[in-house]
Amino acid sequence: MKTKFWHLNKNEDIRTQLAEAAKLIREGEVVAFPTETVYGLGANGLDSKAAKKIFAAKERPADNPLILHIADKAAMGLLAVDLSPNAVRLMDEFWPGPLTLIVNKSIIVPIEVTAGLDTVAVRMPDHPIAKALIELSGCPIAAPSANKSGKPSPTKATAVQEDMDGVIAGIIDGGISDIGVESTIVDTTSLVPTILRPGGVTLEMLEAVLGAVEIDPGLLLVNQKPKAPGMKYRHYAPKAEMYLIEGVFAAEQISFFVNRATKAGKKIGVLADAATVSLLANSSQVVAHSWGNTQAELAEKLYDYLRCFDQEEVDVIVAQGVSEEALGLAIMNRMRKAAGNNILKAERGKLLLQRGTIPSFL
Repeated sequence: MKTKFWHLNKNEDIRTQLAEAAKLIREGEVVAFPTETVYGLGANGLDSKAAKKIFAAKERPADNPLILHIADKAAMGLLAVDLSPNAVRLMDEFWPGPLTLIVNKSIIVPIEVTAGLDTVAVRMPDHPIAKALIELSGCPIAAPSANKSGKPSPTKATAVQEDMDGVIAGIIDGGISDIGVESTIVDTTSLVPTILRPGGVTLEMLEAVLGAVEIDPGLLLVNQKPKAPGMKYRHYAPKAEMYLIEGVFAAEQISFFVNRATKAGKKIGVLADAATVSLLANSSQVVAHSWGNTQAELAEKLYDYLRCFDQEEVDVIVAQGVSEEALGLAIMNRMRKAAGNNILKAERGKLLLQRGTIPSFL
């Protein structure tokens, strides 16, 4: 298959430029498009055959449900039944935006989209290209992240092209995604609203609107049937083995980790804040990426840097953990999954295995 690549011109009408992509969606094809979170792999969400093409393109397990993207709140009335008051409050407060709601599905939603569940995930993105594409297509667009399953999600069109060129009908280049991590997913069918995946709408933001909010323990369980995208254990992963160092002494212990790795002849990738990166010795064996100093900077750059490590062909990766407050909950969720839950605890003068495995050179 030849993949069409659209470079959008900001000085021309967006809807005119998206007409061909929307036509492909209506015809049951798969088109990648930008959102404010990451790029999505989109197809007609009410067409079971089109949904199957998404799973095939991503090489995604059929038990991992998709998110339906809509352009206006009224569309929720077609996709869902028995909306809870909590769902309505969250729609009013956070839509359009990086929040996905789990609701009871209507009969028109194909089981291929919901992976056989009685619920469906729905989001209204806050991105002009995504909104216009949905409107022009005339249907909800089912769209997981536009990458091969298990790999880091793409935040720019060139990253989508790495995985999907020749596999899907088209890719829309809308620049770099603003947030950089996927939407928050909240189950509104439970008595207490429950976070199934942390994201751009934080726990603190949800609590400010709803009061009590729970975090699903399934976020940490292995091999469970996922209630929502992103709940699989191994996810967002670079090619090289990755280790996450958590704790207030993480910077000190990252230096120790890097020293031991280079002495063992390893080429090591480092993902840390600016201050930690500045402490590392300059070496051809060390590829260090700094996200700066804020959670927002890390979220925006995380997946791009993980993909960079693949291109730089490092042997091992070490990353610095951050506080789980605010956006940090989503960041740590993604980094723990990317590391395959290989987590080391940094204490003063020592590095302890918390979960997973420890590299042989330590």
